[in-house]
Amino acid sequence: MMQSIASLPAAVHGVDIDLSNLGLGYGGKLALRGVNGQFAAGSMTAIVGPNGGGKSTLLKGLLGLLAPMQGSLRCRYPRAALGYLAQVCEVERDFPISVEDFVSLGLWAQTGALRAVSDAQRAQISAALAAVGLQGWQPRWIAELSGGQFQRMRFARLWVQNPPVILLDEPFSGVDEPSIDVLLQLLQQWHARGRTVLAVLHDRDMVHACFPQALALAGTQLAWGDTADVLPALAAARRWA
Repeated sequence: MMQSIASLPAAVHGVDIDLSNLGLGYGGKLALRGVNGQFAAGSMTAIVGPNGGGKSTLLKGLLGLLAPMQGSLRCRYPRAALGYLAQVCEVERDFPISVEDFVSLGLWAQTGALRAVSDAQRAQISAALAAVGLQGWQPRWIAELSGGQFQRMRFARLWVQNPPVILLDEPFSGVDEPSIDVLLQLLQQWHARGRTVLAVLHDRDMVHACFPQALALAGTQLAWGDTADVLPALAAARRWA
Protein backbone atom coordinates (compact mmCIF):
# COMPACT_ATOMS: atom_id res chain seq x y z
CA MET A 1 0.00 0.00 0.00
CA MET A 2 1.33 3.46 -0.87
CA GLN A 3 2.54 5.37 2.17
CA SER A 4 2.53 9.14 2.55
CA ILE A 5 5.60 11.28 3.11
CA ALA A 6 5.52 12.72 6.62
CA SER A 7 7.38 15.18 8.79
CA LEU A 8 9.56 14.04 11.65
CA PRO A 9 7.99 14.68 15.06
CA ALA A 10 9.58 17.41 17.15
CA ALA A 11 10.67 14.77 19.68
CA VAL A 12 13.16 13.26 17.21
CA HIS A 13 16.36 15.20 17.87
CA GLY A 14 19.50 15.15 15.76
CA VAL A 15 17.83 13.46 12.76
CA ASP A 16 17.03 15.24 9.51
CA ILE A 17 15.63 12.28 7.53
CA ASP A 18 14.30 8.93 8.75
CA LEU A 19 13.66 5.98 6.40
CA SER A 20 11.80 2.85 7.46
CA ASN A 21 11.55 -0.10 5.04
CA LEU A 22 11.33 2.48 2.26
CA GLY A 23 10.31 1.34 -1.19
CA LEU A 24 10.20 3.65 -4.22
CA GLY A 25 9.46 3.08 -7.87
CA TYR A 26 7.83 4.10 -11.12
CA GLY A 27 4.60 3.02 -12.78
CA GLY A 28 3.69 0.77 -9.89
CA LYS A 29 6.98 -1.16 -10.04
CA LEU A 30 9.56 -0.95 -7.27
CA ALA A 31 13.01 0.32 -8.26
CA LEU A 32 14.33 0.46 -4.69
CA ARG A 33 13.18 -1.37 -1.57
CA GLY A 34 14.11 -2.13 2.01
CA VAL A 35 15.95 1.09 2.91
CA ASN A 36 16.21 1.59 6.67
CA GLY A 37 18.17 4.22 8.55
CA GLN A 38 18.61 7.86 9.44
CA PHE A 39 20.52 10.78 8.01
CA ALA A 40 21.69 12.59 11.12
CA ALA A 41 21.66 16.36 11.19
CA GLY A 42 25.03 17.62 9.98
CA SER A 43 26.06 14.29 8.46
CA MET A 44 27.91 13.94 5.16
CA THR A 45 26.95 10.79 3.25
CA ALA A 46 27.96 9.35 -0.11
CA ILE A 47 25.28 7.28 -1.86
CA VAL A 48 27.04 4.57 -3.86
CA GLY A 49 26.31 1.46 -5.87
CA PRO A 50 25.85 0.19 -9.43
CA ASN A 51 24.06 2.03 -12.20
CA GLY A 52 20.33 1.44 -11.90
CA GLY A 53 20.69 0.63 -8.21
CA GLY A 54 18.24 3.27 -7.04
CA LYS A 55 20.55 6.12 -6.04
CA SER A 56 18.81 8.86 -8.04
CA THR A 57 15.46 7.28 -7.21
CA LEU A 58 16.21 7.75 -3.52
CA LEU A 59 16.96 11.44 -4.04
CA LYS A 60 13.67 11.89 -5.89
CA GLY A 61 11.89 10.27 -2.97
CA LEU A 62 13.61 12.56 -0.50
CA LEU A 63 12.54 15.54 -2.60
CA GLY A 64 8.93 14.37 -2.59
CA LEU A 65 8.92 13.75 -6.35
CA LEU A 66 8.13 10.08 -5.70
CA ALA A 67 5.74 8.92 -2.99
CA PRO A 68 6.77 5.83 -1.01
CA MET A 69 5.25 2.61 -2.35
CA GLN A 70 6.34 0.81 0.80
CA GLY A 71 7.37 1.89 4.27
CA SER A 72 7.84 5.49 5.28
CA LEU A 73 10.00 8.54 4.68
CA ARG A 74 10.02 11.32 7.25
CA CYS A 75 11.88 14.61 6.96
CA ARG A 76 12.43 17.39 9.47
CA TYR A 77 12.08 20.12 6.82
CA PRO A 78 9.51 20.95 4.14
CA ARG A 79 10.70 19.77 0.73
CA ALA A 80 10.94 23.35 -0.54
CA ALA A 81 13.69 23.97 2.01
CA LEU A 82 15.96 21.25 0.61
CA GLY A 83 18.76 22.12 -1.77
CA TYR A 84 19.04 19.91 -4.86
CA LEU A 85 21.56 19.65 -7.67
CA ALA A 86 20.33 17.38 -10.47
CA GLN A 87 22.69 15.65 -12.85
CA VAL A 88 24.17 18.25 -15.18
CA CYS A 89 22.75 16.43 -18.22
CA GLU A 90 19.26 17.40 -16.98
CA VAL A 91 20.01 21.14 -17.17
CA GLU A 92 19.46 23.24 -20.30
CA ARG A 93 22.76 25.05 -20.77
CA ASP A 94 21.68 27.08 -23.81
CA PHE A 95 18.87 28.89 -22.00
CA PRO A 96 19.42 32.67 -22.43
CA ILE A 97 20.06 33.71 -18.85
CA SER A 98 22.99 35.47 -17.22
CA VAL A 99 25.15 33.96 -14.49
CA GLU A 100 23.79 36.46 -11.97
CA ASP A 101 20.17 35.70 -12.84
CA PHE A 102 20.81 31.96 -12.67
CA VAL A 103 22.40 32.20 -9.23
CA SER A 104 19.60 34.52 -8.06
CA LEU A 105 17.17 31.60 -8.50
CA GLY A 106 18.57 30.32 -5.22
CA LEU A 107 16.84 33.31 -3.60
CA TRP A 108 13.43 32.34 -4.97
CA ALA A 109 11.99 31.73 -1.49
CA GLN A 110 12.78 35.35 -0.67
CA THR A 111 12.11 37.10 -3.98
CA GLY A 112 9.35 35.03 -5.58
CA ALA A 113 8.39 35.80 -9.15
CA LEU A 114 7.83 39.53 -8.83
CA ARG A 115 10.27 41.04 -6.36
CA ALA A 116 13.48 42.55 -7.66
CA VAL A 117 16.82 41.38 -6.30
CA SER A 118 17.96 43.84 -3.64
CA ASP A 119 21.45 45.30 -3.29
CA ALA A 120 22.03 43.09 -0.25
CA GLN A 121 21.02 40.03 -2.26
CA ARG A 122 23.31 41.06 -5.12
CA ALA A 123 26.09 41.16 -2.54
CA GLN A 124 25.16 37.59 -1.57
CA ILE A 125 25.37 36.54 -5.20
CA SER A 126 28.79 38.18 -5.54
CA ALA A 127 30.01 36.40 -2.41
CA ALA A 128 28.70 33.08 -3.69
CA LEU A 129 30.45 33.48 -7.03
CA ALA A 130 33.66 34.45 -5.24
CA ALA A 131 33.37 31.30 -3.11
CA VAL A 132 33.46 29.15 -6.26
CA GLY A 133 36.09 31.20 -8.10
CA LEU A 134 33.78 33.02 -10.53
CA GLN A 135 34.30 36.60 -9.37
CA GLY A 136 33.00 39.12 -11.89
CA TRP A 137 31.13 36.59 -14.03
CA GLN A 138 27.66 37.99 -13.21
CA PRO A 139 26.90 39.48 -16.67
CA ARG A 140 28.09 36.51 -18.72
CA TRP A 141 25.63 34.15 -20.41
CA ILE A 142 25.60 30.69 -18.90
CA ALA A 143 26.24 29.20 -22.36
CA GLU A 144 29.72 30.81 -22.26
CA LEU A 145 30.83 28.72 -19.28
CA SER A 146 32.94 25.59 -19.49
CA GLY A 147 31.69 22.41 -17.86
CA GLY A 148 33.57 23.08 -14.65
CA GLN A 149 32.54 26.72 -14.52
CA PHE A 150 28.91 25.76 -15.12
CA GLN A 151 28.97 23.39 -12.15
CA ARG A 152 30.65 26.03 -9.98
CA MET A 153 27.82 28.40 -10.87
CA ARG A 154 25.25 25.78 -9.85
CA PHE A 155 26.99 25.40 -6.48
CA ALA A 156 26.86 29.19 -6.10
CA ARG A 157 23.08 29.00 -6.47
CA LEU A 158 23.02 26.50 -3.58
CA TRP A 159 25.26 28.86 -1.60
CA VAL A 160 22.72 31.69 -1.77
CA GLN A 161 19.82 29.31 -1.08
CA ASN A 162 21.60 28.22 2.13
CA PRO A 163 19.54 25.03 2.60
CA PRO A 164 19.81 22.87 5.75
CA VAL A 165 19.94 19.68 3.66
CA ILE A 166 21.83 19.43 0.35
CA LEU A 167 21.14 16.63 -2.18
CA LEU A 168 23.63 16.20 -5.03
CA ASP A 169 23.24 13.77 -7.96
CA GLU A 170 26.65 12.99 -9.48
CA PRO A 171 27.90 16.54 -8.88
CA PHE A 172 31.41 15.93 -10.25
CA SER A 173 30.56 14.07 -13.46
CA GLY A 174 32.40 15.69 -16.37
CA VAL A 175 33.98 18.34 -14.13
CA ASP A 176 37.69 19.25 -14.33
CA GLU A 177 39.98 18.48 -11.39
CA PRO A 178 40.56 22.12 -10.29
CA SER A 179 36.79 22.67 -10.13
CA ILE A 180 36.30 19.40 -8.24
CA ASP A 181 38.85 20.57 -5.65
CA VAL A 182 37.03 23.90 -5.21
CA LEU A 183 33.61 22.28 -4.91
CA LEU A 184 34.78 19.57 -2.52
CA GLN A 185 36.20 22.27 -0.26
CA LEU A 186 32.83 24.04 -0.37
CA LEU A 187 31.03 20.81 0.58
CA GLN A 188 33.38 20.30 3.49
CA GLN A 189 32.76 23.88 4.64
CA TRP A 190 29.00 23.31 4.53
CA HIS A 191 29.44 20.07 6.47
CA ALA A 192 31.59 21.85 9.07
CA ARG A 193 28.81 24.44 9.49
CA GLY A 194 26.25 21.75 10.30
CA ARG A 195 24.63 21.27 6.89
CA THR A 196 23.47 17.76 6.01
CA VAL A 197 25.04 16.65 2.71
CA LEU A 198 24.00 13.64 0.58
CA ALA A 199 25.80 12.99 -2.69
CA VAL A 200 25.46 10.27 -5.32
CA LEU A 201 29.05 9.42 -6.27
CA HIS A 202 31.04 6.89 -8.27
CA ASP A 203 34.63 7.76 -7.33
CA ARG A 204 35.70 5.27 -4.65
CA ASP A 205 38.82 7.25 -3.66
CA MET A 206 36.81 10.46 -3.26
CA VAL A 207 34.18 8.72 -1.16
CA HIS A 208 36.82 7.15 1.07
CA ALA A 209 38.76 10.39 1.51
CA CYS A 210 35.98 12.96 1.87
CA PHE A 211 32.73 11.33 3.06
CA PRO A 212 32.55 9.97 6.63
CA GLN A 213 29.29 8.09 5.96
CA ALA A 214 28.12 5.99 3.02
CA LEU A 215 24.92 4.28 1.91
CA ALA A 216 25.29 1.43 -0.60
CA LEU A 217 22.30 0.64 -2.82
CA ALA A 218 21.72 -2.03 -5.45
CA GLY A 219 17.95 -2.14 -5.77
CA THR A 220 17.94 -2.57 -2.03
CA GLN A 221 20.12 -1.44 0.86
CA LEU A 222 23.43 -3.29 0.98
CA ALA A 223 25.07 -1.34 3.80
CA TRP A 224 24.78 1.99 5.61
CA GLY A 225 27.19 3.46 8.12
CA ASP A 226 30.82 4.46 8.41
CA THR A 227 32.41 4.64 4.98
CA ALA A 228 35.30 2.46 6.12
CA ASP A 229 32.77 -0.33 6.76
CA VAL A 230 30.43 0.24 3.82
CA LEU A 231 32.94 0.26 0.96
CA PRO A 232 34.38 -3.21 1.77
CA ALA A 233 30.82 -4.58 2.00
CA LEU A 234 30.03 -3.12 -1.40
CA ALA A 235 33.22 -4.51 -2.90
CA ALA A 236 32.53 -7.94 -1.40
CA ALA A 237 29.12 -7.93 -3.06
CA ARG A 238 30.84 -6.95 -6.32
CA ARG A 239 28.29 -4.20 -6.84
CA TRP A 240 30.50 -1.14 -7.23
CA ALA A 241 30.01 0.91 -10.36
